[in-house]
Amino acid sequence: MVWSGRRGGFLYPSALHRTSLQELAMADLAFVVTVIASFALVVLVAKGVTKL
Repeated sequence: MVWSGRRGGFLYPSALHRTSLQELAMADLAFVVTVIASFALVVLVAKGVTKL
């Protein structure tokens, strides 16, 4: 998050004002899907290694 020191010295998150809630939700969903896919790949590799 980008913090800006304008407006009388108070800090406020300027990046939050430019990003819509839907974009944040889609980014969260993409992160969750990526993490699940990574764990699934690790499980498949582990199963393959145990068969050796």
